[in-house]
Amino acid sequence: MKLIVYCTCPDKGVAETIAEMLVERRLAACVNILPQVQSIYRWQGQIEHDDEILLLIKSDVAHFESLREAIMAQHPYDLPEIIGVPVAAGHPEYLTWITNELTKP
Repeated sequence: MKLIVYCTCPDKGVAETIAEMLVERRLAACVNILPQVQSIYRWQGQIEHDDEILLLIKSDVAHFESLREAIMAQHPYDLPEIIGVPVAAGHPEYLTWITNELTKP
């Protein structure tokens, strides 16, 4: 099953580093970097407002745990957002491309 994995980052540098690492290791076929999303959340009892960068990571269930561990090793947050959402449908050739990019040597 294919996944879109959401991950927020504090800045463009961190986002690019994580995105490139995931593609290089074939844990992601593609990563989109969406600039400046505003996040509002409760952290340690306080309401926080932060500008962040959002990664949309194209991967699959088989690679999720390795992908999660790789992000955790590089991410500066104590508790990074790493949420995998199943892809219910998609352009068949694109979904095949994802599989091929994750499985090539």
